[in-house]
Amino acid sequence: SVLSRYENQITILSDYLEEFPETDEPVWILGRQHHLNTDKSKLLLDISARLWFTYRRKFSPIGGTGPSSDAGWGCMLRCGQMMLAQALICRHLGRDWQWEKHKKQPEEYHRILRCFLDRKDCCYSIHQMAQMGVGEGKSIGEWFGPNTVAQVLKKLALFDEWNSLAVYVSMDNTVVIEDIKKMCSSPPQSSGAAHSSAHVHRSALGWNKNAAGFCAGWKPLLLIIPLRLGINHINPVYIDAFKECFKMPQSLGALGGKPNNAYYFIGFLGNELIYLDPHTTQSFVDWEENGTVDDESFHCQQAPHRMKIMDLDPSVALGFFCKEECDFDNWCSLVQKEILKQQSLRMFELVQKHPPHWPPFIPPAKPEVTTTGAELIESTDKLFELEEEFEILSV
Repeated sequence: SVLSRYENQITILSDYLEEFPETDEPVWILGRQHHLNTDKSKLLLDISARLWFTYRRKFSPIGGTGPSSDAGWGCMLRCGQMMLAQALICRHLGRDWQWEKHKKQPEEYHRILRCFLDRKDCCYSIHQMAQMGVGEGKSIGEWFGPNTVAQVLKKLALFDEWNSLAVYVSMDNTVVIEDIKKMCSSPPQSSGAAHSSAHVHRSALGWNKNAAGFCAGWKPLLLIIPLRLGINHINPVYIDAFKECFKMPQSLGALGGKPNNAYYFIGFLGNELIYLDPHTTQSFVDWEENGTVDDESFHCQQAPHRMKIMDLDPSVALGFFCKEECDFDNWCSLVQKEILKQQSLRMFELVQKHPPHWPPFIPPAKPEVTTTGAELIESTDKLFELEEEFEILSV
């Protein structure tokens, strides 16, 4: 079968480009500026601190009978994981947090990592993303595009009460300020909703019934903007605006790449994009008994990849994170100043009011049981109830 062929696929190792050239041009990484001539080591530390998710093998079969490796089909899912992980790091540890090999990290860091491990009970695992993708018309083992990954993350975030993110995916290249403010000002879930999924939270470690760190009055925002920057090739008119997005302090980079070959873009140097490549197959890693994760394989410690912007496929998705309302207001100002006012052909639109010809905006809520990832979550809940009953009978 096609899926079994992926299981036996030889590990893909892309050739790394040469080290950074000697240049006076600044390097931008997720809203931070670096100068190669004076702080190259800081640049490399900044890049290696990003969580790096790649193909994995030998995890439990997806859905019980599906693939036990995502080699060959999961690259865009891994890129979506990397963008979301960067948002969670900014949310709990701050943009300036750095990672060092063998250095003890805070509990929040390991908790973030546990959200993405390749287990069916981790909230953003390859299992959850692949099964939730079924509801978006994608079979398990089928390649995702940037917009599909964004929609899957939006749905999964509804079950994640620890991080308490509001995920907004723009429609028709339009970001509506009124809708985002309405969504991010929504009250936290009721205690009844939290109680209904308590068993899952106790099991998964990545989930938690207590919305710790919830900011009263504003839910931290993950903003994803799927775009088409050309027909068959990227239109050069968009290049300056695209690069400007990586300069914004709210930047989470971009999802994209080439047809059926996804990368996580985190910055640029001149007219070259800098990206993390998920096309390396590593073995499944689980958490330790104390809840920590052997994390060395989750950080890319080699020279980063680069590619010319003009080689980019025009289908991309930009990501931004706004922890506070003032961060979002600042982002809106930067978009008006740096992107919209200086461009004849706009990359996307930013409007104040909900377009009257659109359907009414309703902030997303946790869905009813479906045939996608939600069903998995509910079935896991029932499983733990049965286990508790069995324990009582045993006593």
